[in-house]
Amino acid sequence: MDCGRFEKMIPAFLNDGLEYKELKQFLGHLESCPECKEELTIQVLILEGMARLEEGSAFDLQKEMARRMEEARRRVRFHRMLGYINITLIAAALLAVLIAFFVLMM
Repeated sequence: MDCGRFEKMIPAFLNDGLEYKELKQFLGHLESCPECKEELTIQVLILEGMARLEEGSAFDLQKEMARRMEEARRRVRFHRMLGYINITLIAAALLAVLIAFFVLMM
């Protein structure tokens, strides 16, 4: 992923609008590009900081970034786990069909 695409995806990321594959690519690029990480941090600061100012509540940018990153990583892990579960269920179903076929053939 290039930086231009990453920057275009930031609003969707901030609104939890990225699909699994996009989110995985987004996080991968984020880990390897300090400039894009800084851009994301600035946009989080603007979005959350302004909202908190209007509410009059305190805002910790580092905690907010850590929370958002952990939530995104959790979503990626969840989807990856679902993929493994789906493969396991398909394999179990095929095995059950094969066993039933062999039992009927006997």
